[in-house]
Amino acid sequence: MTDDAMTAEHDGEHETVDGRKLRGRLRRAQIIEATLEIVRRDGATGVTHRTVAKEAGITTSLTLYYFATLDDLLIAALTSVTDEYTRRIRHLIDTADDPLTGLAELIAESGGPGRERALAERELSTLAARRPALRPIARRWRDNVAELARTQTDDTDTIEAFVALSDGLCTAILLDDHEADPDHIRAVLRKALHRSSR
Repeated sequence: MTDDAMTAEHDGEHETVDGRKLRGRLRRAQIIEATLEIVRRDGATGVTHRTVAKEAGITTSLTLYYFATLDDLLIAALTSVTDEYTRRIRHLIDTADDPLTGLAELIAESGGPGRERALAERELSTLAARRPALRPIARRWRDNVAELARTQTDDTDTIEAFVALSDGLCTAILLDDHEADPDHIRAVLRKALHRSSR
């Protein structure tokens, strides 16, 4: 076999492997999105392999192939939401002159374009109280907010209060079900940080 033929054969195998991996990633994403849709519509208790398969338009055995247990499925769904929050908060920490404004805007999204994502995160994080496997992922939001707070203060009590306040603001916005004012949220967050300067 010539070198060119061997290269072509190798390239064909490479494309097959890459194509298979890509299809696998797309299938996983499809299943995760179906899971999140069920969480948003019916709550986390509505999630089973069967309901997810029906939502995604695939067989139950296929959901089991990618996510062997219900915890695996719920962890993947929650991770997909918290990864986006982590990315955005990390960006604020690394680049923003005023990360509080960015956090206030992120929290305010719970009453607008980010409502569905926030509802899913809140629903799955609450479920973590009953499903320990979800807890490390559920803590990411709080850990990220605490890291952002540490850019403003090193007082541990103030950081803890800031995290609790951020959680509470998100919940209140979801319960109120109307648009939130990021300027007001920023002012409230700023007041919580003033505790450390007294």
